[in-house]
Amino acid sequence: MDSSTHEDGHDAVRPEIVRDPDPERRHDPQPSVSEPSKLIRIASMTRAMLDEVREAPLDEAGRVRLLSIYEGSLDELKEVLSDDLVEELDAVFVPINENPSEAELRIAQAQLVGWLEGLFHGIQASLISQQMAATAQLDRMRDRKAIEPTASSDGNGVYL
Repeated sequence: MDSSTHEDGHDAVRPEIVRDPDPERRHDPQPSVSEPSKLIRIASMTRAMLDEVREAPLDEAGRVRLLSIYEGSLDELKEVLSDDLVEELDAVFVPINENPSEAELRIAQAQLVGWLEGLFHGIQASLISQQMAATAQLDRMRDRKAIEPTASSDGNGVYL
């Protein structure tokens, strides 16, 4: 940390700017979610629907309704996801025809649930990584502070 002397003779400690030790190493920006609570609601609904569809056979009206909800869920997700995640979603999910079979709908629902679970795991891993990096940075700052000389209370001398 840098220090300068105040009018009263005491050293003032100025915050140190901590720089990335390896500026050449750049991470790609993490995909983001603008409304996490909406994402969680959509994922919970999708999971519940998949569980329900597994339990009972679907008639024509049920398939139409499930397809409508599935497509609406994808549209809602696109509103809260970053551009990178929307691109991934579009690449992974093939549009379903207007008269899908029960099996096709179940597979599409399971795929969506799996993708959302993967997204949640990715978010968790990112948060853990950020927490570990912040902890390491804090430890480095503490180590630097512990080895820096400190001024005596009267301003006359430096003690280790």
